Amino acid sequence: MPELPEVETVVRGLRDELCGSKIVSVRIKEATILGYPHDKDEFANALENKNITGMSRRGKYIVIELSDEKFLIVHLRMTGKLLIRNSESILKKHTHAIFSLDDCRDLRFNNVRKFGRLYLVDQNEIEKAGSFSKLGPEPLSDEFDESVLEEIFAGRKAPVKSVLLDQKKLAGMGNIYSDEALFRAGIKPDKPAGELGFSEIKKLYNSIITVLKAGIKYRGTTFSDYVDALGESGDFQDELRVYGREEDSCPNCGCKIEKEKISGRSSHYCPSCQE
Repeated sequence: MPELPEVETVVRGLRDELCGSKIVSVRIKEATILGYPHDKDEFANALENKNITGMSRRGKYIVIELSDEKFLIVHLRMTGKLLIRNSESILKKHTHAIFSLDDCRDLRFNNVRKFGRLYLVDQNEIEKAGSFSKLGPEPLSDEFDESVLEEIFAGRKAPVKSVLLDQKKLAGMGNIYSDEALFRAGIKPDKPAGELGFSEIKKLYNSIITVLKAGIKYRGTTFSDYVDALGESGDFQDELRVYGREEDSCPNCGCKIEKEKISGRSSHYCPSCQE
């Protein structure tokens, strides 16, 4: 699933290309992708002749700001893609929504596994956009610091990895960047979050910021599905130290990197460097 750096990369590409464009028509081919409203015609008609005025991100959600104070909120989930294409180009098999623009281009939502969702809401309907209104703090915001992370972990018996993945606690973190941050901080992913001392929390805070910024710098991590708005792959997979590298040697100590399930999610770590 695209995480904060991947979604931020998509948003930056969309912002550069689409702000100021007008949506002239919409075609929804698969109603199951609609989170709200659920009716294909209602959704499409409400978007016609709307101007794209801005683009932002909240957690793993893409927020397309429209005229008349409407918001098209997109959650890519596992395999969703938002792609800018020439209107004359061939539609791929799993393209389930086509937003035709006034400059002979389309914004296309491609969604192989159909887990991604589209929501069209105004400011008073944000609670209808999945878990958008329940998201925790943004880790790259000015408001997020060591003390906020300390509050998130306080008294929690759950593994620190599980808490990092809880979008209600911290928005945008996922498997890849949690594993990488924990490795850099020297913290084993199954350690109870409430047992972390402040020095460990400070290390983890700095590691979270470091890996997220690096992920954005390298335009995300691509293993199979993720591409940006122009269809280009990311490069952060070449910078990973533990994620997806089970049985490889730890870059710090040479021990074999291990993989295990923690709260149902695969986690990668060095048994020597992480305590």
